[in-house]
Amino acid sequence: MIHEDMADFAAALPGPGALAGLDLGTKTIGVAVSDSMRQVASPITVIKRRKFTLDAAELLAIAGDRGLVGLVLGLPRNMDGSEGPRAQSTRAFARNLSRLTDLPIGFWDERLSTVAAERALLEADTSRKRRAEVIDQVAAGYILQGALDRLRHLSPPRG
Repeated sequence: MIHEDMADFAAALPGPGALAGLDLGTKTIGVAVSDSMRQVASPITVIKRRKFTLDAAELLAIAGDRGLVGLVLGLPRNMDGSEGPRAQSTRAFARNLSRLTDLPIGFWDERLSTVAAERALLEADTSRKRRAEVIDQVAAGYILQGALDRLRHLSPPRG
């Protein structure tokens, strides 16, 4: 099921369990996952886009292997908050993916996530070649970490 609102997404999640963050590009999908307590996002891989069924199968295999309980897709809004063709493409991907899995799917505004990822990689003195290889998974990490931080503020304190 797709959830527009992060509070609805949070309500759809089971107890603890890891989430994935996805940065959907036209050529690649950056993937990051959280720990089971949903504290920290870690970039893990980049999937080279081929066709939807193959991309979805690879994503769902990662979800199954890692016991993920939800997916957060970066929603590429324009700087004024409107949605263009890339956001519509992301929504279509989410609709198609939701037909193949019962995992809750949420959206996270990804404006500037790639810029932040690029800046972090530059500060780490990462070579241009290496930056090109990992930028999408690092951006996915920024997307997921933003969602995790928001989810932490939505859920009641534990303890």
